[in-house]
Amino acid sequence: MKDAFGAPQSLLVLGGTSEIGLATARRLIAHRTRTVWLAGRPSPALEAAAEDLRHRGAYVQTVAFDALDTESHETVLGKVFAEGDIDMVLLAFGIPGDQERDEEEPPAAVRVAQTNYTGAVSAGLVCAGALQAQGHGSLVVLSSVAGERARRADFIYGSSKAGLDVFTQGLGDALHGTGVHVMVVRPGPVVPDAAAVRSAGGPLAAVPFTRTPLVTTPGAVADAIVTGLRRRSETVWVPGALRAVMSALRHLPRPLFRRLPV
Repeated sequence: MKDAFGAPQSLLVLGGTSEIGLATARRLIAHRTRTVWLAGRPSPALEAAAEDLRHRGAYVQTVAFDALDTESHETVLGKVFAEGDIDMVLLAFGIPGDQERDEEEPPAAVRVAQTNYTGAVSAGLVCAGALQAQGHGSLVVLSSVAGERARRADFIYGSSKAGLDVFTQGLGDALHGTGVHVMVVRPGPVVPDAAAVRSAGGPLAAVPFTRTPLVTTPGAVADAIVTGLRRRSETVWVPGALRAVMSALRHLPRPLFRRLPV
């Protein structure tokens, strides 16, 4: 159960090596989250992420999870919920794809769609059902500003996020009044945190667009998730200025939109 301050005591991250997922876990552990499940494909990176969170004071377990293997989701995730209540599920997996290649190789485009949308729908519904059975909990889903309006540069990825975004909104409406809170998060382009770049020994100048106002970082997204969780927000933009920007772009005529350097 969440504590008196609304902080979750237990967390399940779908996409256990996601930078945003791990940044969120670190912040929640600092706010008294004590049990963390990292779900992802077994790998040294997944185990390293779990070890890092253990050093921060959490009891951490990993679970083998494949977004594309939708038939396994009910069994795999059901075992996690069978171990005890989960206060928060963070759906953080997804792949950006390669727009140029994916246009030439339809199977590669299908993989983007299946991972980001089909896999998320399957896992999201399984977790939503489990949270509803508990009678409490939050489901936080990472969407993207790319799903707000199709761009020539990434419309395959954007279309998968648009579908996920609409699915999450509808799921939130379906669960309204059940005690389950659903929140969709729409980050702008994400670049590494400056601290992470420095710790890796790289120059900050190597991070593209670091000073662009509408670009964000995993840490900033994690902060916004924690704040949105406390406020029980339904939609979170990161940075917040994107809400107004996208509201304007959404209504811009297509001939004009095509000329923008976006």
